[in-house]
Amino acid sequence: GGVSVSIQENGLAWLTVTKEPVNSLDLDLWQELGVALQDMEASGSVRAIIICSGLKKDIFTAGNDIKELYAPLTSLQRYKQFWTESNTFLARLYRTPLFTVAAVRGECPAGGCAIAMCCDAVVMSENGRIGLNEVAIGLSVPQYWTEVFLRAVGTGRGEHILKSGQMLRPREALAFGLVHKVVGVAELLGSAEELASRALELPDAGRQATKSFIRAELSQRWEEGCAAEAEGAWEMLSKPGTVAQLRSVLKRLSRRKGTPPSSERLSRM
Repeated sequence: GGVSVSIQENGLAWLTVTKEPVNSLDLDLWQELGVALQDMEASGSVRAIIICSGLKKDIFTAGNDIKELYAPLTSLQRYKQFWTESNTFLARLYRTPLFTVAAVRGECPAGGCAIAMCCDAVVMSENGRIGLNEVAIGLSVPQYWTEVFLRAVGTGRGEHILKSGQMLRPREALAFGLVHKVVGVAELLGSAEELASRALELPDAGRQATKSFIRAELSQRWEEGCAAEAEGAWEMLSKPGTVAQLRSVLKRLSRRKGTPPSSERLSRM
């Protein structure tokens, strides 16, 4: 599988995603992430999780696999399952009682940004960009993703960024509150571990209750609403204009052999 978990004695778990070449998020990978989170929550020994990429290239994840979004290659049934699995994981990650850190190395568009912003803290390397860039490839930013993003960066600025499909450089993301620390690539994992360890110095109960006050309501709405959201999204994905847009994206990607289609490639076009 693409997801591996290693648990340290101090209750800190490393969740590493390695699906070469770009960690494109398909149904299987989202399912693996969901199972890993449930297992860690149930373990009784894990108190904090660091999510990182094990790829050779500096990419956290390039976002959803376009093949899961391109109507001619999928079906309403498959897409609904894909959308429900991915968003159930994100909603649960957003509210998990465990302390979560995203260690973002390099590019982090779309679904990658969604994973990062559902964590308690985001540490990012100085290279790469982060953002929800769906509008840049002719798609809409998912409803609940916009809510989490706006909570982080503020409504006025956030709306402007989302409507323009903009990706942020690490220092901008830091200034806007999407990212909490920017470090060199070599310092990334050490810095993430330091953040997690500092959180573990405090008793869990107070932090967990506070996190729940802030996040539980949105998380519940998100989990309950994602099946209905999938229906609406499928309507958009089935429109001839959207299909044509994604077809041209897939064509461009197939010219770069060996690169599965996902949002990161698109953010550069």
